[in-house]
Amino acid sequence: QVQLVESGGGLVQAGGSLRLSCAASGHTFSSGAAGWFRQAPGKERQFVAAINWSGSTIFYADSVRARFIISRDNAGNMVYLQMNSLKLEDTAVYYCATARTTSSLRATLSVSTAYAYWGQGTQVTVSS
Repeated sequence: QVQLVESGGGLVQAGGSLRLSCAASGHTFSSGAAGWFRQAPGKERQFVAAINWSGSTIFYADSVRARFIISRDNAGNMVYLQMNSLKLEDTAVYYCATARTTSSLRATLSVSTAYAYWGQGTQVTVSS
């Protein structure tokens, strides 16, 4: 049974930091890409960051570049998203996703259709 479980969300003031974690089980986590997406109320799900299977290639949405850091621990079946300098507009439910693809192309990894497995989401709320 494939399972992704996010944790680490919460309420933080603007300018603060949070670290999201995603624990994967039930599939060959290390053979595919992983990504983070987010969805704010009334908006479509949006790409945040992606990392290829080995961790050698990373992509970020322009809105989070230089503030967020994605990483993975294949031995521990974990994916992380370090979020710094948080802004009000970062408020959303954040989803972890994993894919079977070994692609390292941004065009592939930045779209939700590339991902086969999704977590339940964790709420991040940034206050002023």
